[in-house]
Amino acid sequence: MTNKRVRKAVFPAAGLGTRFLPATKAQPKEMLPIVDKPIIQYGVEEALAAGCDQIIIITGRGKTAIEDHFDVSYELEKMLEERGKLELLSVVRQISDMIHVAYVRQKEAMGLGHAVLMARELVGDEPFAVLLADDVIDAEVPCLKQMMEVHAQTGASVLATQRVSGAAISAYGVLDGFPVRESPFSGRLYEVKNVVEKPKLEDAPSDLAIIGRYILTPAVFDMLERTPLGAGGELQLTDGLRMLLQKEKIYGFQFEGKRHDAGDKLGFLKATVEFALKRAELGPQFRDYLSRLKL
Repeated sequence: MTNKRVRKAVFPAAGLGTRFLPATKAQPKEMLPIVDKPIIQYGVEEALAAGCDQIIIITGRGKTAIEDHFDVSYELEKMLEERGKLELLSVVRQISDMIHVAYVRQKEAMGLGHAVLMARELVGDEPFAVLLADDVIDAEVPCLKQMMEVHAQTGASVLATQRVSGAAISAYGVLDGFPVRESPFSGRLYEVKNVVEKPKLEDAPSDLAIIGRYILTPAVFDMLERTPLGAGGELQLTDGLRMLLQKEKIYGFQFEGKRHDAGDKLGFLKATVEFALKRAELGPQFRDYLSRLKL
């Protein structure tokens, strides 16, 4: 285990986004906007706010729009400057100035574990974060920053978790663990004994679902290399984590904040409404509009 600072954040973004077809036929689902900002930008901003200074995006075929979004757009900037649209110019420049981004091409979408393994050379021998852009988390203190505090205390891998009741638990990886009594995290920290991928409700070891935020020690790479492919020829991250548990401790952390599943159509719509209502320039008028709908 290690207490090095977490500087690198990995974003797996090679999936096909079939749940949002036909919108994702020609554009990545990570670029679908919640109000006026692509889904992936919410995650990148969270990683930066947590102290990461290097972003690694695992891309695939048809994902060049992500690279373009975080790149400099000289023509657009020149046009905005000439037309005196300095506020918009500032917004555009903030995107390309905010981060150092590296891209790794995943030729086949072979599961989350495989996507994480693709980042090995760029991550090196240090702890790193993994953020799934589909999970947009609205929190006063960024979710990843909360997890950084747990990692700083424990030096171990940390998995974000929240309680999910009923049959919905079968859509998640689920923690089997016990609360850590002596900790500064007020009953929200769990020592993990096992992780179960998408169990049936009756087989779920708890109602603690793994959410798309991870801080992982570099030892996970060796575990993933040794992990056999699972269903559908995919390398599951949960299988690698189960092997890692034989070597070192892993903690689950029940973060404070509201998670939106933007990879689901209904979740995406809910996120759009809630983020729009929070915007100073949109919220009052939008709230008024919603109040007048005959539902």
